[in-house]
Amino acid sequence: MRFNPANQLRAAERSAEHRLGPSGERIRFEPRRCSALRSQAGFTLAEVLAALLFMAIVIPVAVQGLHIASRAGSVAERKAVGSRLAERKLNELLVTGQWQSSAQKGTMQEGLMSYSWSLQSEPWAEDGAMKLVTVHVSVPVQGRDYDVKVSTLVDATQ
Repeated sequence: MRFNPANQLRAAERSAEHRLGPSGERIRFEPRRCSALRSQAGFTLAEVLAALLFMAIVIPVAVQGLHIASRAGSVAERKAVGSRLAERKLNELLVTGQWQSSAQKGTMQEGLMSYSWSLQSEPWAEDGAMKLVTVHVSVPVQGRDYDVKVSTLVDATQ
């Protein structure tokens, strides 16, 4: 049997005519026109404006969130450096005995950053023979200064 396009077309029409739906009714398939598809494609002006409004609200909030997270990370990192420097300076002052002069100040360099420090020595309220020695380190982060304190008790009678 030879291939005949007309026979193929008739067979397709017959099979289309005999297709039945789930409830037994005949289903007729009709091709859609391009104009019907074209009217359903795309976005309306209201949808585009709603999307732009949503983006205008969400993007600044997300950027602000990233800025806050960046600052929090920088503050945590610099405070860790500040506490390490304060502990180092407190140990140095205790070993050399310079903690007894209460009004000391200075600056320390760590990498590219400069940190200012101050010493505070005061009698401990619980025991008059002990002194509370505190080193304050000022930690600059994005235009603001944060204070880190490290304290210890020292026997003042020695």
